[in-house]
Amino acid sequence: MSMGKKILFWVLISVLILALVAALTFGILCLYQYLYAEAPAPEAPQQTVATEPSTEPTVPTTLPPPPKTAVTAEDFVLVDGYMTCTAMPSRLGIDVSGFQGDIDWQAVADAGITFAIIRIGGRGYGEAGGLYDDSKAQKNYEGAKAAGLDVGAYFFSQAISTEEAVEEAEYVLEKTQGWELTMPVVYDWEYIGETARTANVEPQTLTDCMNAFAARIRQAGHESMIYFNGDLHRDLFYIEEVQDCAFWFAKYTGGMDFPYKVDMWQYTNTGTVPGIAGNVDINIQLLYDEIA
Repeated sequence: MSMGKKILFWVLISVLILALVAALTFGILCLYQYLYAEAPAPEAPQQTVATEPSTEPTVPTTLPPPPKTAVTAEDFVLVDGYMTCTAMPSRLGIDVSGFQGDIDWQAVADAGITFAIIRIGGRGYGEAGGLYDDSKAQKNYEGAKAAGLDVGAYFFSQAISTEEAVEEAEYVLEKTQGWELTMPVVYDWEYIGETARTANVEPQTLTDCMNAFAARIRQAGHESMIYFNGDLHRDLFYIEEVQDCAFWFAKYTGGMDFPYKVDMWQYTNTGTVPGIAGNVDINIQLLYDEIA
């Protein structure tokens, strides 16, 4: 082989080797990128539009709900200015406090009112939260009994602990010693506003207060009842956890549409009854025991 051909041969060999090395290097780089390259960043999660919070509190209980209501709004009608129920026997009553002043109880009875729930006292909604008497409690009791009305009692609570709720129950029992109570003793806890001592009470705390008050009342031999409206039920206590209590529901517009069984409905706070100057709360009691 001539010298020129030898040089050409080795040049071609060198080029071939370089091409093979380049191809091999390129292949290795591609394989490395495929195997070890950083995965692409995931897409940002889709933003969820905030919704209004549920109007029903989350109930930390496995207890069954109260019995469903047996009546509808259509079962209630006004007759001669007073509410009556067409679906079952019922009767009328009032709840009173010192705000009603002096009452002519015989005139009340003659107007068809059959029972009275009398305020015994309350707890202040300021920081001190002291207990106070209702100035007309004893006089109202004596007048209502003399006129032949059935009588129950209620306490306006601003308790923020079960200890205070029991204190309130003891207060009621002390103030009603010697009374013949043929209607329930009622726990009336109400939300006053952001400046009240009760402004930040948790639903579980209020539920526990209701049960503590009611348990002490039942221990003393009386029927227990809680008073509430739709806002309180929706936002501030767990009705499923309130046990062995009758329900007294307050609602002044739109008819009686509470989903659970209620024993008494306060259907107006601007009622008028002979024997009482000014407005008074009027209630209709549903007499389930008298259903044939």
